[in-house]
Amino acid sequence: MIAHAVALIAVVVTTQADSTYAFVGVSVIPMDRERVLADQTVLVRDDRIVAIGPAGTVDIPTGAVRIDGSGKYLMPGLAEMHAHIPDSMAAAEEVLFLYAAAGVTTIRGMLGQPLHLELRRQVALHQVLGPRIWTSSPSINGRSVQTPAAADSAVRASKEAGYDFLKIHPGPSRESFDQLVETAADVDIAFSGHVPADVGIFRAIEAGYASVDHLDQYIEGLVSDDPPNANLEGGWFGAAIAMQADEARIVELARMTSEAGVWNVPTQTLAVSYATTESIESMAQRPELQYMPERTRERWIRWKADAANDAPDAATLARYIELRNTLIKTLHDVGAGLLLGSDAPQVWNVPGFSAWRELQAIVDAGLTPFEALETGTVNVGRFFAAENDLGTVTVGKKADLILLNRNPLAGVQNVGVPAGVMLDGQWLSGEKIRAGLEAIAAKYEN
Repeated sequence: MIAHAVALIAVVVTTQADSTYAFVGVSVIPMDRERVLADQTVLVRDDRIVAIGPAGTVDIPTGAVRIDGSGKYLMPGLAEMHAHIPDSMAAAEEVLFLYAAAGVTTIRGMLGQPLHLELRRQVALHQVLGPRIWTSSPSINGRSVQTPAAADSAVRASKEAGYDFLKIHPGPSRESFDQLVETAADVDIAFSGHVPADVGIFRAIEAGYASVDHLDQYIEGLVSDDPPNANLEGGWFGAAIAMQADEARIVELARMTSEAGVWNVPTQTLAVSYATTESIESMAQRPELQYMPERTRERWIRWKADAANDAPDAATLARYIELRNTLIKTLHDVGAGLLLGSDAPQVWNVPGFSAWRELQAIVDAGLTPFEALETGTVNVGRFFAAENDLGTVTVGKKADLILLNRNPLAGVQNVGVPAGVMLDGQWLSGEKIRAGLEAIAAKYEN
C-alpha cells in the first residue's frame, strides 16, 4: 500500500515540475537576515524563483498555479546534513518522502553505496520524489582501511566512482589517516564524519575536515592534549569523561576550528537521546515513531535500555550535555560554521522530524531561533559553495521552499508539519503530505 501511495505522490508532483507557481499574500522569511516581508507574491517557474514582490506588483502569468499564502510563512527548505539512506530502493523512497514531508529539501547522506549514486541521479531528474542528495563514499574505517596503501586506494576509488565526499568512521590509524589526507588533496575530494581516536581533534582540525560530525573527540580534546590519549575511554562521544573536561579550553578549541574553516554537525539530539532522563515509555510515545517499522522501534527501545544500564551517573550526563551546549554556543559565537543534522534514521531520530528536534536542541544550547534556522538554510549554501542556488528565498535561487502555518522566528517548534513543501520546483501540498504520512503510519500500525 505505501509503495503505491508514495509512487502516486511522486507521479503527481513530477508531472507538474515544469509548471509556474505563485505563492500569493504570503509572509516571506528570506533568511538573508532576520526579517519578515509581509504580504508578498513569490513566483516560481520550473525549478527557480523568478520574482518576489509586494502583492499586486508581481505579474502572475495566466495558467500559473496559485497557492494561497494568507496567514502563512514561506522560508527556504531545510537541509539534513547527517542523513542516512536505506540500502534498498523501496525503503529509500519511503525515507526520502519522510524527509520531504518535514520540509527537508537537501540531505547529505553519510554512509554511501552505489545505490545512492543512482538515487541521486533519479532525484535530480525528478524521477523519484525527495530532497537533493549529496552522498558520501562507503565507510572508511579501521576494517576497510588497515594500511596507508589501502587508504590511498579507497580515496581514489571513491573519487572515481563519483561520490561527493569521503565518510570517515572510527578505527583508521594515524598513518592511514595521514595518507588519506594526502590522497584526498591530490584527487580533490573532501572528507567528513567521525574523528578516529588515533587522530584526535587537534590533528583533525589541522587536516581540514570539511565537517566534524557529532562533535566527535571535542570532549576528549578538553581532557587531553594532542597527541590523543587512546586510553581515555571516553564512551559515547566523550560522555564518560565529561567530569574531567576543562571547560576553559573550549574557546581555544573553537577558535582553532573557526580559523581552520572546519564546520561542525553536532547531532545534538542524538546526544540528548543518550543522556536524557526521559523514560523509555515516554520516548516510545513520540508521535513521529508511527512512521517507523515496529522492528526499528523495538531496536531503539533496546538501545536506550542498554545505554541506561551502561551510561555514567546522572550528574556526569548532565555535565556532558552542558559541555556540548557550551561547545555549540562557543563555536557559533567565534564564527565556526554549524550545520543542521540529526543522524536520521538512527536511534530515536525519525527522518525529517528529528531535524525539528535538532533545531530545538540548538536553541537549547543558546542560539536564537533565527541562528538555529541558519544552520539548516543559509549555512548549507555556504558549506557547499552553492550560495547562488541554496539557502535563502531570493530571485534566481532554486525553488526549495517550506510553507508554514506559523512564524518559525517566534519559535523553531513552528516549523512543525508544513502546509506545503516545494522541492526543486516540485510542489508537495499539505494534502499530499498528510496522505503520504497516513499511508506510512497505516503500514506500520501494530
